[in-house]
Amino acid sequence: MVEGKTVGETSLIVWDTHGGRQFFNVTVRASSAGLNDSLDAIRRELRLELPGDSLKVSSENGSIFLRGTVKDLSGSARAVKIASMGGKVVNLLNVNVPASEPQILLKVKFISVDRGTDVKMGWNLYNLGAGNFIGGVSTGQFTQPAITFAGTGSATTAAVTNGTGLNLSAFYPGLGIGATVEADATKTGSQVLAEPNLLAANGKEASFLAGGEYPYPMVQGGTAGSAPAVTIAFKEYGIRLNFIPTITPRGTIRLQVAPEVSALDFGDEVEISGFVVPAITERKVNTEVELAEGQSFVIGGLLNNTESNSFQKIPFLGDIPILGKFFQSMEKTKANSELIVIVTPEIVSPIPAGDPLPSLKFPGKFLPPNSGIPMNNPDAKTAANTLAPAPPTMPVEKLIDSMKPEMPLVIEGGGGTFGGGGSAMPVGNTSSVPSSQP
Repeated sequence: MVEGKTVGETSLIVWDTHGGRQFFNVTVRASSAGLNDSLDAIRRELRLELPGDSLKVSSENGSIFLRGTVKDLSGSARAVKIASMGGKVVNLLNVNVPASEPQILLKVKFISVDRGTDVKMGWNLYNLGAGNFIGGVSTGQFTQPAITFAGTGSATTAAVTNGTGLNLSAFYPGLGIGATVEADATKTGSQVLAEPNLLAANGKEASFLAGGEYPYPMVQGGTAGSAPAVTIAFKEYGIRLNFIPTITPRGTIRLQVAPEVSALDFGDEVEISGFVVPAITERKVNTEVELAEGQSFVIGGLLNNTESNSFQKIPFLGDIPILGKFFQSMEKTKANSELIVIVTPEIVSPIPAGDPLPSLKFPGKFLPPNSGIPMNNPDAKTAANTLAPAPPTMPVEKLIDSMKPEMPLVIEGGGGTFGGGGSAMPVGNTSSVPSSQP
């Protein structure tokens, strides 16, 4: 007696006691009664789990064939899981064509405020003849006046020239004593406000950049026998936003968002071989939030407060009570910057076909066409420029293939790939090696 473990085909060889052999081809299949019971159980579970869907289940050569139409891909996956209890499943289901993915509009507000205060206070004293003494006293923090002489002998005279634009200068001719005073308070302020609105499909990435690229030199190592080459690379700066919105099954919107604000800083510039390379100040956030449609989050409230004090004095003289203030100088600098980023997602729909489009008010009319024919968009609908209507259903594998992500968008040019690190171009004397490929 041979017991079959599973459905299939095999070969059987039997030897008798005299050495004779007999060959058999064995086919193992489920009994019709057991198979029908299994199919009935599958049909019963499909009716319970997927009510309203027209599904047919059949069996052939140990395989379960699923036919019919389901509402969505999750229904197809559930039907296959149920039918797999009876054996290998061949999925021949069709799926109702789903509606287009919702479009998510992300409203972002960038608010960047920079405030600074610079206070300077100092004295420079000089003497042009009192007590037959000519000279000056300075803490060295602020440039002291230059004393020049004219004439010879007893006819020698001294003059003072202020080399910097100090606030106050006083001179007492009777004593020949004077002073220059540096008393200055400066307040600076700047603000940046950007409100980009970005539109993206569910689960797709969108990027935004309002700024520019600045060039900086880079030295490339030369080959044997050639000098190094200097190339110009470009780095992006400005207001940037990258985000990926995803609609969750709970009806909320999950956002992977990375806002960034950067600016050129010539206060910390570097000079290399005659090239001035500015620094870049950056403030950026990379986070993930979840919120309902129309709700807002402040995802960046970055504060930066710095204060620096510089104090100089002349030893001993600067320590004298009251009078010592004339031999002291100070400079105080305060910097205050703040970055706020507010995000608000909304689900939007396109403007219906035939509705008027929003138009801008231009300050002047455009030049008329030189052909004398008014400009017109090819808006006449014909069979050649009209899309075929979407089918009500399609096979599961075709729908899954249409939902695969597209190739990433690559923009070539001065900035290389959008959002990348920039590009480079040669400058000066460089050498190139011809390519061996056409």
